Amino acid sequence: MTSRSVVPPESGTDDARSADTRDAEKDRRRRLENVRSTVRPETDGDSNTETPSLKLAKEYLSLGGRRRSKIDDNITEVRQWDRDPPEAERFWTERVETLSKHDRKQVEDFLPTINTP
Repeated sequence: MTSRSVVPPESGTDDARSADTRDAEKDRRRRLENVRSTVRPETDGDSNTETPSLKLAKEYLSLGGRRRSKIDDNITEVRQWDRDPPEAERFWTERVETLSKHDRKQVEDFLPTINTP
């Protein structure tokens, strides 16, 4: 049950700190709008937040690549049941297979897994 008292809370208590004034509400809204106006959403598909390995995996998939990763106990294997289109096969051979083992694994980790449709 909530009590509705006309007596203001005593200064320094939790009730006093949670009491909201119109000025505090206006100040909070003004600061929120200020933050929203200065923050730019990252909707650009080619943002700088993508790693090189993610970019390679996306490019391979955009070319119609059909390889899928199988990750089990942190061991990644690549499976391929269907042939890749020629562009995707050439991309994989020239751009992914030539990478170091570590870098290639990073790209393979971004491929769709066999556990997803």
